Amino acid sequence: MDPITDATAEPASPDDIAAVRRFNRYFTRRIGALDDHYLGQDRPLGEARLLFEIGDGVSLRELRGRLALDAGYLSRMAKSLEAQGLVRLTVPPHDTRLRLIELTPAGRVEVEEQNRRADALTAGLLGTLTAPQRTELTRALATTQRLLRLAGITVALVDGAAEDARGCLDAYAADIDARFPEGFDKTDLVRPEEVTGETGAFFVAYEEGRPIGCGALRTLERGTGEIRHVWVHPAARRLGLARRILTELEQAAVAHDLTVVRLDTHAVLTEAQAMYRACGYAEIPAYVDHVYADHWFEKRLSGPGGSKSG
Repeated sequence: MDPITDATAEPASPDDIAAVRRFNRYFTRRIGALDDHYLGQDRPLGEARLLFEIGDGVSLRELRGRLALDAGYLSRMAKSLEAQGLVRLTVPPHDTRLRLIELTPAGRVEVEEQNRRADALTAGLLGTLTAPQRTELTRALATTQRLLRLAGITVALVDGAAEDARGCLDAYAADIDARFPEGFDKTDLVRPEEVTGETGAFFVAYEEGRPIGCGALRTLERGTGEIRHVWVHPAARRLGLARRILTELEQAAVAHDLTVVRLDTHAVLTEAQAMYRACGYAEIPAYVDHVYADHWFEKRLSGPGGSKSG
């Protein structure tokens, strides 16, 4: 089955696109990102950021993934910094395929000065604002970061037996095993054949190539499906990702000619109960005898391209 990515996303309006581009132009100019001497030091922003990210030492492979950099571009920057005496490149004896990068004493001094200048620049900007304005700005920045992070996450339809699908389910099981007073038995997880092809669907959420969430849909009977295992990694919670996964599952249910979706949840998962109610799910009597269920919900779907509560 071919991956289907974010089928429910609405196209951005020209005004929205223009607003984001306008902000990008202002912000990059305001912080000096366009200057080859970022923060007044003798290097562009790319090299300065690379020095900052190295920290106590890291592999080039990890840096490439963390910063989403082209391998050739990263290698050239690393060699330039090495030539300047700011970093040291080594090959660990246990894995000759890796290249490690660490700061030299001169590199650590450079990063300390970079941090001092960045703090001073930021303090200068914030110092022109009143305390309430600073609070407003920092809250707006937190919202911006959250939404930009959510925008960068993709949700893809995968085979229920795929490695990422089973990996997410293992993480889900470990998470709720720690939360449920009675623990959790992994034999309760959906089987691959229940959530693949004509019988159901399985979605995995990816952030920078890493699986960070999942959700499953399986058919209970003609016209009725069940949503299972909606899960988001703790580091990606409070972004709105669980609702996005839920929407994908509802769209998949419509595509499978299901007009009703049901689900159950444990009493301790109060945040899940609140989300389901907010998304149009109505609490119903128990539709199945499930050892981990304390609340049961249902939602009626309609339309070939969307869903609504009934």
